Amino acid sequence: MKRATFLLSLIFVAISVLTNAQTIKDSSLLTIDRIFASREFIPQWQKPVRWVQNGEAYLTIEPAEDEKGTVELVRYESKTGQRTIFLPAEKLIPEGKDKPVSIENFTMSDDESKVLIFTNSSRVWRSNTKGDYYVYDFDDGKLTRLGAKFPSSSLMFAKFSADNKFVAYVHDFNIYKENFETGEVKQLTFDGDGDIINGTFDWVYEEEFGCRDGFRWSGDAKNIAFWQLDASKIGTFYMINNTDSVYSKVIPIQYPKVGYEPSACKVGILDTGDGKIKWIPVPGSEIENYIPAIQWLDNNRLMIQQLNRKQNTLKIYVYNKVSGNLKNIYTETEDTWVDLSYPDVSSNHWGDNDLPIVDDGKAFLRLTENDGWRHLYKVDIESGDKKLLTPGDYDVASVTRVTGKNVYFIASPYNTSQRYLYSVGQKGRGDTVRITPQKYVGINLYNISPDGKYAIHTYGNVLDPGEVYFISLPKHKTLLTLIDNKGYKEKLSKLKMPEVEFFKVVTADGVTVDGRMIKPVGFDKNKKYPVLFHVYGEPWGQVATDNFIGLWNVMLAQKGYIIIDMDNRGTPCLKGSEWRKIIYRQIGRLNSRDQATAALEVLKWPFIDKERAAVWGWSGGGSMTLNLMFRYPDIYKTGMAVAAVANQLTYDNIYQERYMGLPQENMKDFVEGSPMTYAKNLEGNLLIVHGTGDDNVHYQNAEMLINELIKYNKQFSIMPYPNRSHGIYEGTNTRRHLYTLLTNYLMEHCPVNE
Repeated sequence: MKRATFLLSLIFVAISVLTNAQTIKDSSLLTIDRIFASREFIPQWQKPVRWVQNGEAYLTIEPAEDEKGTVELVRYESKTGQRTIFLPAEKLIPEGKDKPVSIENFTMSDDESKVLIFTNSSRVWRSNTKGDYYVYDFDDGKLTRLGAKFPSSSLMFAKFSADNKFVAYVHDFNIYKENFETGEVKQLTFDGDGDIINGTFDWVYEEEFGCRDGFRWSGDAKNIAFWQLDASKIGTFYMINNTDSVYSKVIPIQYPKVGYEPSACKVGILDTGDGKIKWIPVPGSEIENYIPAIQWLDNNRLMIQQLNRKQNTLKIYVYNKVSGNLKNIYTETEDTWVDLSYPDVSSNHWGDNDLPIVDDGKAFLRLTENDGWRHLYKVDIESGDKKLLTPGDYDVASVTRVTGKNVYFIASPYNTSQRYLYSVGQKGRGDTVRITPQKYVGINLYNISPDGKYAIHTYGNVLDPGEVYFISLPKHKTLLTLIDNKGYKEKLSKLKMPEVEFFKVVTADGVTVDGRMIKPVGFDKNKKYPVLFHVYGEPWGQVATDNFIGLWNVMLAQKGYIIIDMDNRGTPCLKGSEWRKIIYRQIGRLNSRDQATAALEVLKWPFIDKERAAVWGWSGGGSMTLNLMFRYPDIYKTGMAVAAVANQLTYDNIYQERYMGLPQENMKDFVEGSPMTYAKNLEGNLLIVHGTGDDNVHYQNAEMLINELIKYNKQFSIMPYPNRSHGIYEGTNTRRHLYTLLTNYLMEHCPVNE
């Protein structure tokens, strides 16, 4: 027995030596562990930036020199790049404490005499918006915690008044103001209890309108305009935590399913002196409308954006708090839906929906698609007259900055996979001018200073993880390289990297679909390769873009896979309004047909083995994966669906009704667009992955689908991730485990021929 054990140990040693030798030999190849477990590949990211002095300088968060893991605020002069410590870590030590507070985010008062620091945050819905706030006053050098009488990590959206005397914030669904000098805290609303929500929003407003911060100071600090939601009639969805105790814990969330009424919404104006509220009589039922934005035009006038329940009519009102007059100044209608914020690689969906105010408060700018393209218009507030600022047959992707004379915006008239900076005059008399130099081919993003003289320019493409530059405008002169990602790129340079090719295919329906192909490392056109289609396919995402392909795709290409991304009709490509909005009431049908018919063209390529065709996607891409596996089983042999909507009637009302209408009026569209309706057609290999704590796409989708597959005796694999949310990232090793699962499943059922 001892001799056998000894021999066995020698074998293990030999295997270990060989394995290590192989690892050393193949250091140019990626593994799951190298990607997700090691800290070998860590790119640099630009930290949050706050412009000060109208853009003459900017502030950012950087590690302190004490090497204790603390951070401080640093100031950079825009013109010279000179660096100074703006707020050192030692100034951020609260009384009675021995460590400085950590800076997660910060804002400045209007006169830049005070800085508001957000720290010790906790998650509310998608983001960490609840936490502690401290104010550092440069005049007296004091650091003060706001809301000291409240529990730790319980304040939201603290903001300075313009006169710097007060700060207002939300605590437990009510609005408070606090006096800096006296420390007096005054409660301004009293009915907030979770059903009544003051100064913030319910789940669906945040998810679908990007609304989080629900109140606005007037410029004279005499008033606060705020949202109030009544969620008392919203249905409660229950998630279950089975792992943190021997007894399960029920987690309730207010979640309005498609077809059910949204929260009632109204807007009030608070008098910050006497606390009286004046409710604004916005026409229409409080339940059958949405109010996604309010903003002060001056101390007396408030501009209000209103969408109807179907979201095909946008009305903009101006309310005068002195006269009480409410005037409808602008109306926009669509046969499909009206977009507020536009899903694009150049814009952040989770921001506010405010419109840029120009001409000293006499006009606003609005992106609209009424002429077939997404164009920028200037709208006169008094008359409602519109002036087109961006003529031409192209789409504006997003507006980046409005200065005194010009508007900077992102577009890509000739290639929908890329993004570039342009400018146009506000008077609408001149031509648009491309600002991004020709050498930056790919995705270009900008954070432009308020005066329009400087910008932080982020650039990258499919094989370049990106650089960040500090530039001057309008000549786009590079003044400083902020991030070069040199170390990360050196590590990439030692890997075997694939080639990436953009292509177009014309489907049997005559639709031209744009695509991106990641070729296997060492690609040989005379060989046949397995193909993995990565899909999304709904109005909130574009996938065939010229940005970095990611390490997992690199690893799969090293293993011998072709990876294909294609954008069907209905995706937010810069190809005109008809392209994007033809999907109305056809999600699940039109988009899956485009993907399938485009895939048929790809599978004709001689170097692809059509018998080894797999598909995968996440969220809307998970839904697309299911639809493709069930509707086109002759094309797709293996599918991996992550966090998928299997039944459209389970998703939230704002998103699903925007793109599909009301199920009370067209239920057939919802049924025919839902993957589970066609689950009986499954023939290939299917992996279903879902987090049981997903508050976005509920785990009930997986269970409904499971029941349907069982009903028809369809075999499949499933991986539930306990208590993980829609992103499936919480917990030690979760992402490593998930991508190990996906990789192994793909390699088992769609193998690479050696």
